[in-house]
Amino acid sequence: MEIRYHADEIRYQTMNTNELRQSFLLENLFEKGKIILVYSNLDRAIIGSAVPIEQSLQLEASKKEMAAEYFAERREIGVINIGQPGKITVDNIDYKIKNREALYIGRGSKDISFMSDEAKNPAQYYILSYPAHAKYPTKAVGISEANRIPLGSQQEANKRTIYQYIHANGVKSCQLVMGFTQLEVGSIWNTMAAHTHQRRTEIYMYFDMNPDDLVFHFMGKPDQTRHLVIRNGQAVLSPSWSIHAGAGIRNYAFIWGMGGENQEFTDMDGVSMDQIS
Repeated sequence: MEIRYHADEIRYQTMNTNELRQSFLLENLFEKGKIILVYSNLDRAIIGSAVPIEQSLQLEASKKEMAAEYFAERREIGVINIGQPGKITVDNIDYKIKNREALYIGRGSKDISFMSDEAKNPAQYYILSYPAHAKYPTKAVGISEANRIPLGSQQEANKRTIYQYIHANGVKSCQLVMGFTQLEVGSIWNTMAAHTHQRRTEIYMYFDMNPDDLVFHFMGKPDQTRHLVIRNGQAVLSPSWSIHAGAGIRNYAFIWGMGGENQEFTDMDGVSMDQIS
């Protein structure tokens, strides 16, 4: 398990492009036949992926970094599949997870494994985990069950739909909030006007992009913005002091996940356009 330490709001202002990418960007997720995990010092989030091929992949604790007997001993987990259909087995119960469907795995779940229905067309599971002080039931949720929130307009090039899976009025969790946003054809902007989350970390994972597509992800303090060039299947870590917005060369989707002090989706500190520089 990689451990990732991040620059604070002062140091990041002097970092070059490579230093910013090394601190805030996860570039090498979704490797076939592997589980990849990164432990972040931002709210102790663990971000990762599982792409099973012929054999199932077992999610295990890294005892050195986690000091736990099993991964979910003190944690909860959200998983969204961005690949082909598969199944996740949690303590001998199978959950069929199709493309863009999610599974919440509660604290105390001991045996967790990932499978693909077809090795040639594997599932691609995105994993996000936060510490949990309470246990909630493991539950699968399909896209038809998501809470949908339409936002934006074609005139502003940001017409999109938010799909909420794990949230206060949906699948119950301790602190994890998770879902995805889909931009419509002709729209490229997400989360602009921008905001920060003083009480929570937010993590974006961009997907549904062609190999030659890219998104310019904007981060940093509102009056000291920087950008990261992001490609398909890459994730960016957004600390509480940073905005998190992006613009692509065409429409795309991204999984968002949050953890921290509360689960209020609307708990954000808005940044007006005249504050951005």
